[in-house]
Amino acid sequence: MIVKTIDAKTFKKMFLAGAACIEAKKEYINELNVFPVPDGDTGTNMTLTIMAAVKEVNSLNNPSIEELSKAISGGSLRGARGNSGVILSQLFRGFTKEIRNYDELNVAVITNGLKKAVETAYRAVMKPKEGTILTVARGAAEKAAELALKTDDLVYFCQEVIAHMEEVLARTPDMLPVLKEAQVVDSGGQGLLEIVKGAYAALLGKEITPVATNIEEKSVTGINIERVAQEDIKFGYCTEFIIMVEKEYNLGTEQEFKSYLESIGDSIVVVSDEDIVKVHVHTNDPGLAIQKALTYGSLTNMKIDNMREEHNEKVIKDAQKAANEADMAAKDDTNKPVEEKPRKKAGFIAVSMGEGLDEIFTGLGVDYIIEGGQTMNPSTEDMLNAIDQVNADNIFILPNNSNIILTAEQAKHLTEDKNIIVIPSKTVPQGITAIINFVYDKSPEENAERMTEEMNRVKSGQVTYAIRDTVIDGREIKQGNIMGLGDKTIHCVGDDIKKTTIELISSLVDDESELISLYYGVGVTDEEADEICDELVNLYPDLDVEVHYGGQPIYYYLLSVE
Repeated sequence: MIVKTIDAKTFKKMFLAGAACIEAKKEYINELNVFPVPDGDTGTNMTLTIMAAVKEVNSLNNPSIEELSKAISGGSLRGARGNSGVILSQLFRGFTKEIRNYDELNVAVITNGLKKAVETAYRAVMKPKEGTILTVARGAAEKAAELALKTDDLVYFCQEVIAHMEEVLARTPDMLPVLKEAQVVDSGGQGLLEIVKGAYAALLGKEITPVATNIEEKSVTGINIERVAQEDIKFGYCTEFIIMVEKEYNLGTEQEFKSYLESIGDSIVVVSDEDIVKVHVHTNDPGLAIQKALTYGSLTNMKIDNMREEHNEKVIKDAQKAANEADMAAKDDTNKPVEEKPRKKAGFIAVSMGEGLDEIFTGLGVDYIIEGGQTMNPSTEDMLNAIDQVNADNIFILPNNSNIILTAEQAKHLTEDKNIIVIPSKTVPQGITAIINFVYDKSPEENAERMTEEMNRVKSGQVTYAIRDTVIDGREIKQGNIMGLGDKTIHCVGDDIKKTTIELISSLVDDESELISLYYGVGVTDEEADEICDELVNLYPDLDVEVHYGGQPIYYYLLSVE
C-alpha cells in the first residue's frame, strides 16, 4: 500500500483516531508516572486536552485542512491541562500552523509541520528537560527530515517515524535517572506515541472506535439549604466528583461502590455513562469516598462543601438581606442600578483546593479562586474565564502547583487586554507567602520579583498516601503507605499519619527556621491537628507554629517551614 497525499477527510479521521487511541491507553500511561500519588495524571491530562480539540473538530461539517487546523489548535490550547497537556497543545499549535495553508498533506508538508511543532513546544517550556515528551517529539521530527530526502510514500514514512519514536522513548530512562529507578519510560512521550500510532492506523484504513465528546452530564441532586436548615445535619460534607473510569466498572462494581458509600454517608447519587461516573454523597469523611473512587480511575470536577457552615452562612445572609431590604425601602432607592466596581490597578487569581484554603486566599485579597490543584488540574479555558472576571489592569496568577504553571503561562499569552503576571508558585504555602509580600505602591515588575524571591524561601511539604508500589530514590514504597513529600522528592514513608508528618517537618527545619505552618485537610479532625501542633511546640520551642484548616482532599496535611 502506497499513499502519497492526505486530504482533509483523511486527516480528520487520523486526528480522531489518535485521540481515541490515547483515550483507550490513558490508564496505562497514568501508571507510568513516577510518583505514586493520587493526582491528575499524564494520561488523563493529555486525553482531556485532545478531547477539547476533538469537540471542536466534530462540530465541523466537511471541513478543509485549514478549518481542521484552527479547531485542533484552538480547542487544545484552551482545553490544555497539566504540563503534558500544555506541551501537547503547543505541538498541535506548531504543526497546524505549518500545514493549514495546504489542501493536501504530503511527506514534505508533514516534515515541516513536525519541525515547527517541536520548535513551538520547546519555546513554551522555560527549562526543557530531555527524556520527556519533548525528546520523543524531536526524535520524530529529526527522523522525518531524514526520510523526506528518501521517500514520498506516507505509509513507509509514518512507519519509520513511529519506529524511531519507540527507540527514543525506550532511551528516556537513560536521560532521566528517576525514570530508570522506577523502571518506566516517560509517560508524556508514551502518550504522544499512542496518538501517532492511532493516526497511522487510520491512514491504513483501520476502523478506530471514536470517543464520545458530548457526554450529557446528568443532573445530580444538590443541597436544599431551606430543608437542611430545619433538620439535624447527620453528615456534614456534600461531596461531588466525576470518575474517569480506567478499570473494570460494571453493574456489579457500581452496586459495590454504592454500598460502600451508604456505609459512610447518605443522599447518594451515582450516575454512570460509559467511562464517566458522576458521584454525589453526604458524608463526614470525604477522603474515604475519594480513596474508594480512585480505585476505579482518575477524578475530576471535585467539589466538597461544608453543609453546616453553609447553613450558618445562609442564616447570616438572610438576616443581612432582610436588613438591607429594610434600609433600601427606607431610602426609597430600590430602583438604582448597581454600579460596576471600578477597574483596579492590581488583581489576583489563585488556584486552591479546599474551603479553608479558599478563605485564607480570599482574606489575603485574592479576587478569584480557581478550584483545582493536584487532583484536578484546571484548563487554560478555566484560567481565561477567571481573567475575564477580574477587573484589573495587572493580574497576578498564583498556580500553586508545578503542574499548572504552564497552563497559567498559556492563558497569559492568550490574553491581550490585561497585563498577566504568573508568579510560579509550586505549592499553596508558596502562594500564600507570595501574596503576603505584595506591596501596592510598587510596580508589577517589582512586585513579581519580590513575591517570587520571598516564596522561594519557603520549604513546602505534603502528606498523602501511596496508590501503588514503587521505588524512588532507593526507597521502597508500598500501596497504602503514608508519604511525606518535599518540594522535589519523598522525604519519608511510614504507616502513621502523625509520625510521618512530624518526621517530614523535622527534615525541613534548620537553624534558620522561624515559622512552621500546618494546613489540615478533610478527614483530619481538629483534635488530631492540635496534637501535632502541641508536639511541634515541644520539639521546637523557639519556633512559631500555626495550624489552619485547609479542607483540601487527598492530602492529610500541607505544610511549610520558613
